[in-house]
Amino acid sequence: MDQRRAIKTLLRPQIMERRYMAAWPKDELNTIAGADDLHIAPFREDGSTYGTPTWIWSVAVDGALYVRGYNGQNSRWYQAAVRQKAGRILAAGMTREVAFEPVEGPINDRIDDAYRAKYRASSYLGPMISPPARSATVRVTPRETDA
Repeated sequence: MDQRRAIKTLLRPQIMERRYMAAWPKDELNTIAGADDLHIAPFREDGSTYGTPTWIWSVAVDGALYVRGYNGQNSRWYQAAVRQKAGRILAAGMTREVAFEPVEGPINDRIDDAYRAKYRASSYLGPMISPPARSATVRVTPRETDA
């Protein structure tokens, strides 16, 4: 049984990659990005149990949804998201199955701008556009599930 679980864990990311490269419907992305209540719950180590939902900030840039770890790569949800590559979000009264992909590069400058625009009045803005948080930027994409 442990061998089967190990094989499933190893193969799951490749299998899921074929199923989650979808774009957000524009109205849904706008609703999620306009809200301030996104909770993220990456899968736990077993690959099927969701972790405890964590409230985080989110922004939309170029038709994609992004989140960052306030504590950088030390954020527990970030570590689980990168390791498991999937989970769910709860936002604006919706629950969606999603995939997580770390991002780097110039897109982070536009993500910073989106954070500045959305959260300009918050005292937490500085840490969210700092190098540690930028290093923990994740693109969140909708994921098809087996119904």
